[in-house]
Amino acid sequence: ILLSTDRRLQEDPPTGVSGAPSENNIMLWNAVIFGPVGTPFEDGTFKLLIEFSEEYPNKPPTVRFVSRMFHPNVYADGSICLDILQNRWSPTYDVSSILTSIQVGWFFTVTCIFNFSVIKLNHVQL
Repeated sequence: ILLSTDRRLQEDPPTGVSGAPSENNIMLWNAVIFGPVGTPFEDGTFKLLIEFSEEYPNKPPTVRFVSRMFHPNVYADGSICLDILQNRWSPTYDVSSILTSIQVGWFFTVTCIFNFSVIKLNHVQL
């Protein structure tokens, strides 16, 4: 399943995200989300780790930011509070849908909480 996911992601990547398995472990993926245009994250490059268990796709992977992320749905350790990674998980989700959900969630979630005409976050890159 993960090999076909990798192939699909490389052949038809969604805009603003990328990911691939680590060299020696198909269960551990490195991913990047590029900050969406029109958000405080614009022009930022944010790295993530995705760890799959043997129960995937029946159980969601563990996803966390490696890059420092200031967002109300990202914990200090980089783990992400996102419904599809918890109680709304579906075996139909793949790496593309996970990364896209995180990226889209920045805009819709954060914009409702903060007034970004006042706040512009610094972009942190590793």
